[in-house]
Amino acid sequence: MPAGSQALLDRLASWKSRFGPPENGQLPRLLARVARARFREPADLIRLHETALFLRAYPRTPAVARLADSILASMKGRVDALRAAGADLSPFEDPEVSGIAGTAFSAVFGYETARRLAALHPGLEIDWEAYDQPDRAGPVARRFIPLLEEDWPVEAHAPFRLWLESARPRGRTGLRFLLERIAALPLDERDRADLYNGLQAPLRCDFPAAARSRSQLTLESRPRPPLYCHKRALTQRRDVSLAEEMQGPPMPIRRVPAREAQRVLDLIVDVSAMRYRELYGFSHPDAGQVFHAAAGRGLEVYFFGLPPAWRLPVRAYHCGMFFKNGVPAGYTEALSVFERAELGFNLYYAFRDGEAAWIYARLLRLFHQVLGVNTFSVDPYQIGHENEEAIASGAFWFYRKLGFRPADAAIARLTEAEERRLRKTPGARSSASTLRKLAAGNLLFEGPGASPAAWDRFHIRNLGLAVARATARRHAGDPARMAAWAAQRVSAALGAAPGSHLTLVASLIPGLERWPASDKAALLAILKAKHSAGEWRYLRLMQRHARFRAACLRLASQG
Repeated sequence: MPAGSQALLDRLASWKSRFGPPENGQLPRLLARVARARFREPADLIRLHETALFLRAYPRTPAVARLADSILASMKGRVDALRAAGADLSPFEDPEVSGIAGTAFSAVFGYETARRLAALHPGLEIDWEAYDQPDRAGPVARRFIPLLEEDWPVEAHAPFRLWLESARPRGRTGLRFLLERIAALPLDERDRADLYNGLQAPLRCDFPAAARSRSQLTLESRPRPPLYCHKRALTQRRDVSLAEEMQGPPMPIRRVPAREAQRVLDLIVDVSAMRYRELYGFSHPDAGQVFHAAAGRGLEVYFFGLPPAWRLPVRAYHCGMFFKNGVPAGYTEALSVFERAELGFNLYYAFRDGEAAWIYARLLRLFHQVLGVNTFSVDPYQIGHENEEAIASGAFWFYRKLGFRPADAAIARLTEAEERRLRKTPGARSSASTLRKLAAGNLLFEGPGASPAAWDRFHIRNLGLAVARATARRHAGDPARMAAWAAQRVSAALGAAPGSHLTLVASLIPGLERWPASDKAALLAILKAKHSAGEWRYLRLMQRHARFRAACLRLASQG
């Protein structure tokens, strides 16, 4: 790329950190000049795209936002020009930047996501050229293609694409036909999903229309708050206090009308697919209970839970996507039990020079306000366990500097030793090997009103393992016998036993039958609330039941 053009991109990128004094029209003039420039390398076009997205999410003025939009709208033409010139477009398939207008990629998605994407994009198709495991189609396709079993079980490399193309009606893609046939099978939704997921079939995702690409997929389709312009320096991590944030005023929250909710859920599944990602809650949203939080400074959060059929056995699940001035900026999920929430947080690559710590603090405030949780846990994966991206970004220190602490005593000692070392050597960084050791356990933040160290040894998996051991010990590993025994024991103690996986946990509580009547009634209400409308009430009831909390803590704190 010509040096002058490279310098132009460098100058534009420098404005991602230049906030404060008036810029006297310099940035709009630079954007106008960049809009006229040609970029001949995919890497440089990607850099332009991501910088324009950042400036659109963090504009200094409305003019900057309009010019950034103009550059983003030109991306399809720019990509088409690279394609016509014979450029290698594979860099556009990187998950950090995929979804730019005019590009395409191939990825494997689960059943629910595939169905929703097929409905949104009628031309979506199986990527047969990239499908390196076509024999997986045999056990599925035999259920609805007559005489396939004459070929598939006995012939090497049966031509499943030919079979599917021959069997599908005119006007349907192979993918749509496959999904329709699976949906018609006499199975429940989970079994249908398992059947489709066993295919591991990649789908070819094209973004020929700019409006359905990451370049222009925003909340523009509905009225939004006025554009928030950043005339002062962005809020830095050192300026953020999670404790103060959690005690701040409540956010305005509203329930989203059905039509708006469906538009937002469709947008969310599109945005996630472009990143090759599926979140459990995005695949199984409770479309009837979608909420919107106005978090300030142009930050909006759409969040929701799961419908009863897809809920987790014990933890309440909520997730959402956040938007900065209408631009999708990242997503979050909270898995909660009593007052503890495991909080997942992913900020998209383009916005990592922005107000990451402040956004994270606002999400903690939101879940504290809505769910009543005050103890937050970060899973080891988020900070680098089997996650090299988190190691490279030093994710552990992001959370540590916000006030999180290691729950494991040995990791806490290593953290303190590393902090002493870093203080002695300004500019030093933790090695990758040290970061991997630091990422071996959970991090905790205990907000106002939290019980110090109460959740240090808690692991939700231990509840399931306790039930598994009881099933093996009492019932020779037969889950049906365990469920019947648990229902009988809990019913005898409480007077009823709602059909819930939580009944299995309650059945392991020693002395349950001797609990006071008020505690028994409160536990019965919790069991019923797990599958009622929304899990907000379920959590609130749990938080008021000290005896049940103590019992679960004991069960889940044993290795």
